[in-house]
Amino acid sequence: MPSSFNVESADGYERLMGRWSRKLAPMLVDFAGLANGDRVLDVGCGTGSLAFTLAETPGLQEIVAVDYSPVFVEAATRRNTDPRISIQQADACALPFEDNRFDRAMSLLVLHFVPEAGKAVSEMRRVVRPGGVVAAAVWDHYGGMSGMRMMWDTVAMLDENALAMRRRYCFQPMTRPGEMKESFIAQGLADVEETSLLIRMEYLSFEDYWDPIAAGEGPLGKYVAGLDPAKRKAVDAAVRAAYEAGEPNGPRSFASVAWACRGRVPGQS
Repeated sequence: MPSSFNVESADGYERLMGRWSRKLAPMLVDFAGLANGDRVLDVGCGTGSLAFTLAETPGLQEIVAVDYSPVFVEAATRRNTDPRISIQQADACALPFEDNRFDRAMSLLVLHFVPEAGKAVSEMRRVVRPGGVVAAAVWDHYGGMSGMRMMWDTVAMLDENALAMRRRYCFQPMTRPGEMKESFIAQGLADVEETSLLIRMEYLSFEDYWDPIAAGEGPLGKYVAGLDPAKRKAVDAAVRAAYEAGEPNGPRSFASVAWACRGRVPGQS
């Protein structure tokens, strides 16, 4: 099942989101837990933020990372220097692994871009052994992404065509309170817990904030890339004004909240 996330380049993704997923990855790992000898699956590895964070734990036996995008698979493979990590292209809704293959399966900032997110949770449960853990984190787009909401709200004021896109962004799968927990329970996971994780997205300037979007990265970037020149100029100016908020261009810090959920596969290994 393809992701709904728009990928132009691995470097562009790093500037848009990869640098922030690296800050979030250790928090998801702590929440999910690890044990010596674990075999861990990273579902939707992107450029490798979670896989390479997992590799900082020396006792892990194996880390398998998969992503639907060949752009991400190539980029993560190029960066990898750890023999415990293997990376391949795969569909989160049809994982190419036998039942009970892993001790843990984790997914960082992916499920909200999977149209059949419940199926992806089901697949993660299937490939984890009884007693093992499934864990995931997604952004709280509606209430927890102040920097990104500022962009969407600004654009929606200028172009009614952006209203439906803003709605899709704010209410993507798994992003409502309790939605991931309900899905984990529906897919047969036990002892399910949901919490929120907070990081701050720190930007050096408006250009640092806006350039990845202007280059076409992500859902908003795809929209911006399709604007006619006059509308594009108006959007660029309006978003800059929102970022600067009457002060000189320079550093800004935005609180960013993710929902995180974990559950145990019933039974004993």
